[in-house]
Amino acid sequence: MRIDTRKLAIIGVLSAISIVLGLTPLGFIPIPPASATTMHIPVIIGAILEGPLVGALVGLIFGIFSMLQAVMRPNVLSFAFLNPLIAVLPRVLIGVVSYYVYRAVLMLWPKSDGDKRLTAANTVATGIAAAAGTITNTIGVLGMMYFIYAARVAKAMGISETAAGGAIAAIGLTNGIPEIIIAVIITIAVVSAVRRIRKR
Repeated sequence: MRIDTRKLAIIGVLSAISIVLGLTPLGFIPIPPASATTMHIPVIIGAILEGPLVGALVGLIFGIFSMLQAVMRPNVLSFAFLNPLIAVLPRVLIGVVSYYVYRAVLMLWPKSDGDKRLTAANTVATGIAAAAGTITNTIGVLGMMYFIYAARVAKAMGISETAAGGAIAAIGLTNGIPEIIIAVIITIAVVSAVRRIRKR
């Protein structure tokens, strides 16, 4: 869990990517009434490559930018993202969950010799970890939004309070599925490329 020079460099690079994503439309893609995000991807990559502490710190940057996004480019649900329990906490947990899911899949992978096994194991573990990290973000954010702000969400969306749960679940499916697919593809590509470079 100690932060050495390499981890600091990785945190710096991934945080810079998160900042660029946060300041451009690439980080938050409007899918009304909310926004799909790609900012969780650097968090997942950092966690897989350098551990849960790096992932959590990059997730912290993601969370802070979510709060800034709620101020700079508000939508009908932006009020919820001014609360750090919604904007920050789930984003920190992305890195922790991604790392431990990645390690768990590697531990459960059938043991055999050879580089092909290691490559297959890492690819599958990376993809599952990317999906788990994305789901952590989606469920964490929308779950907290429902438990804390169900009535306000219903009012903002012009629906009854009893329909708020279904509306939030619909947002999760609409935004979450594309986020999972994009995260799995990009994370596998980036992590595989970094591992190949490190072997040289």
